[in-house]
Amino acid sequence: MKGLILSGGTGSRLYPLTYTNAKQLIPIANKPILFRVIEAIRDAGISEIGIVVGSTEKKIREAVGRGGHWGIEITYIKQEQPLGLAHAVKVSRDFLGEERFVMFLGDNVIEGGISPLIAQFADSDWNSQIVLTRIDHPEQYGVAMLGDDGKIVQLVEKPKQPQSDLALVGIYMFDSNIFEAVDAIRPSYRGELEITDAIQWLVDNGFSVHPFIHRGWWIDTGAPGEMLEANDLVLEEINYEIEGYVDRDSKVGRRVSVERGAEVINSIVRGPTIIGENARIINSYIGPFTSINYGVTIENSEIEHSVVLENSEIRNIDSRIQDSLIGQSVVIARSPIKPKALKLTLGDHSHVGIL
Repeated sequence: MKGLILSGGTGSRLYPLTYTNAKQLIPIANKPILFRVIEAIRDAGISEIGIVVGSTEKKIREAVGRGGHWGIEITYIKQEQPLGLAHAVKVSRDFLGEERFVMFLGDNVIEGGISPLIAQFADSDWNSQIVLTRIDHPEQYGVAMLGDDGKIVQLVEKPKQPQSDLALVGIYMFDSNIFEAVDAIRPSYRGELEITDAIQWLVDNGFSVHPFIHRGWWIDTGAPGEMLEANDLVLEEINYEIEGYVDRDSKVGRRVSVERGAEVINSIVRGPTIIGENARIINSYIGPFTSINYGVTIENSEIEHSVVLENSEIRNIDSRIQDSLIGQSVVIARSPIKPKALKLTLGDHSHVGIL
């Protein structure tokens, strides 16, 4: 089998963070989401992965390279315009050939990986397998209706009045019959070739499409709140290690990782939390569910339930920062006028004086 990762979206719901970066490269627990997707596919035994890219192609290529870091081979596939997931399959045909493949949205995070699903599909005679999960607001996703026998009856993309709470989570497995399906369908009212329409075509034409209902957590990290939620969930699962320096005046909880070169000085750090390489935490409080990336300095400040990207600085802030996404090389420093409240989503290279 081959892998196909869709990484062409602009990430408009994450502006301003994604003005200068691809949304798939924003880290949760200090690792870019796209890297987690690559590792999930590699861990399922797949060594050839195509990445569909759009306007953020340069950023994706610089971060991922040719795949040697993971011991795999990466091929980049250009999608000139965001014309839908089925269109992404269509432009990937030369890479995929006649092989079975798994398609994974590059900004999704799922509990437990996909190795069992890949093995199940590889050993079956199904033409497709789709992953579903029950969610509270299915109208924002593709929705599946199942019959009494558990088989797919109908798939609808973003229905105004969903007839089911089973949403497609962005993980699909196909054989080469999907190419006939994507050639047969027409653009939706959104002007896109919908993957739900292609899968429905397979169902309507007698092909075997197997639904798998995922019972664990799944997050589509398209908005700030979802990004923080994904960070919470992944921080609960990481291995906690103290590889950096913690002085004797600091109190560091059991579920805290301090990476190489990082320093924690006269501070309190409560987990689950990760402090990245060469970060410096001085006279500060780092609360639960916080990811501090590499090269960050936090001094005389408090922060919790937040994500801080690389090389940022937070100094002398006497109000606690929480529920925040802070971009690369951001500087947050005290202003003469006392702050009233802090809740921040900051783009890369921002400088903010707190009022």
